[in-house]
Amino acid sequence: MIDQILQFNKTFVLEKAYEKYLTDKYPDKKLAVLSCMDTRLTELLPAALGLKNGDAKIIKNAGGLVISPFDSAMRSLLVAVYELGVTEIMVVAHSHCGACHMSFKEFELHMVERGIDPKIFDTISRCGIDLDHWLEGFHDTEESVRKTVDTISNHPLMAKDVVVRGFIIDSVTGELNEVK
Repeated sequence: MIDQILQFNKTFVLEKAYEKYLTDKYPDKKLAVLSCMDTRLTELLPAALGLKNGDAKIIKNAGGLVISPFDSAMRSLLVAVYELGVTEIMVVAHSHCGACHMSFKEFELHMVERGIDPKIFDTISRCGIDLDHWLEGFHDTEESVRKTVDTISNHPLMAKDVVVRGFIIDSVTGELNEVK
């Protein structure tokens, strides 16, 4: 698959297909969107939000979560605010998310089946990493959005004038519903 992508890329550059995507690093709408990496949202999310290339910083991860105040999603949001001029943040979870009910116990079995030595789990644990927490999903989408919005809004490094709001997008229709 990667070789096919590389071949496509050569043609893309040769034909200058990139020209319609030209923009700079600053989001035109001063907006950052934290959302899930679900493939159903790749084109649906920006289309449903009316966003085009250059409008917003889109940050994606499994579940659209901030799982700790110092994870990479939170770091990206702070960079977006202080380096790139973002003044509003949307947390957008979605219906039928695979991260709902995700757990390390499920991953553990798959990891061992794929050749990971189970002893490494204890080693990682001794290093202070709680795999149960790190690979935990969520069980209630609305509560997950509330928790992420709260973590961002109340982060000690987040500017208090940044607007942070949470939503759930329907994975089929793109309908947004705000989580209060």
